[in-house]
Formats: sequence, C-alpha cells, structure tokens
Amino acid sequence: MRDNKEPTAHKSRELLRLEIFSDGVFAIAITLLILEVIQTLHSGSRLPLRQLLQENWKSILVFLVGFLTILICWINHHIVLSYAEKTDGTFFWVNGFVLLVVTFTPFPTAILAEYLETESNFALAIFGFNYFMMSVSAYCVAAYVYSKLASKEKSELLHYYKLLYKYSIVYTFLVFFICMLSVPLAMLFYVALFIVFALPKKSASWLLNKKHKKKKRPSRQVPTPRSL
Repeated sequence: MRDNKEPTAHKSRELLRLEIFSDGVFAIAITLLILEVIQTLHSGSRLPLRQLLQENWKSILVFLVGFLTILICWINHHIVLSYAEKTDGTFFWVNGFVLLVVTFTPFPTAILAEYLETESNFALAIFGFNYFMMSVSAYCVAAYVYSKLASKEKSELLHYYKLLYKYSIVYTFLVFFICMLSVPLAMLFYVALFIVFALPKKSASWLLNKKHKKKKRPSRQVPTPRSL
C-alpha cells in the first residue's frame, strides 16, 4: 500500500525534545540573516533612504535567498522527523550535523551579499558549497531515520525522500563547479533545486509513482520459433 501521508505515530519524550531544540536552532539561524540587512542602515553614510536601499539591493535579495534556504531545509527536516518513532544516542549527533550546517548558513549568505558584485563566482561557490553540505546532512538524517528509527510499514515514501537527497548530493557537487564558470547558469540550477525541495512531498511522490508505473508495464515476450 502506498504511503502518501505523513505518519502520526506516538513520539517519545526524547524525540520531542530533539525536535523542539532543532526548531529553536532553525529559528535563531533564520533570524540572524536579517542582521546583514540591518547593518546597511548603520554604515555611517548620510544617503537618502531611497538611495541607500537602492545601493544595498543585493543585501535584501541575498537575505531572501538565505531565508528560503533555511526555511526549505526546515520543511524537509520536519518531514523526515515525522517518520521517526524514537531516537537514540547516535541520532543526536546525526541531527547535530544538520544543525551545524544550518547555523553556518548566515556566514556564506553574508559573503554572497558582500561580494556578489565584485567576486560573484567565488562568493556563489562558497554559498553553493553550503548547499552541498545541506544535501549531505539531509541524506544522513533521512538514511538513519529510515534504517533505525522508522516503522518499515509506514516508511515507503521515506525511502524516496532519502533517494531525493542522495541525488541532490551529486547535483549540488556539480553545480558547485559550475559557479566558477557561469554565475547565471549556476543560479538557474539553484532555482530548479529550490523548486524541487520546496515541494519535497510531491518530488518524492513523483519518484514513487514512477517506480509503480515501471512495475505495471507489461514485459515483452520473446516469440518462440516455430518447430519444423
């Protein structure tokens, strides 16, 4: 039977504490992003407000990108943890890897805001490497939950979340090098990545449905030669 709904199994107290702590880290990281925008108001320049905002448009744009990055990461983290029915000592460290990448995100975001115009290739590559690390951490969490913490009867779709994150590791690794060659092309690839992971349930369900369609295809029968 297909698993198209998120499981609602009873959670252990330790798992609930881990989720609450993780949500707090995500909230702090996403709040820190606005500090880069606020800093532009304290630059010491006496420019009119409209001109100040026009000259610092990149900081506002990069803030939105960083906000969406952490938000999408949280959405995927929440979905994967919804399959976990318990936790253990190892998973605290695996989940800690995700939180490490999330708390690091404001730093490459600030680099991108500061050097988007002068050193765009290198700045985007640093920001893109953070996407690669996010993909690795997302796969580690999904793989561990799937193999150790989730009910096998309810985790069919979780397997395709895991597969999705596995594909994203290769994808972000390749786009990291594209950043050095073409910033517009790399940005186009990152927009596609945003779309896929902004709707992870639909993306994973598409992989699941694709597998079921393959199973339903009738196999070709090789005609036997007629006996003489």
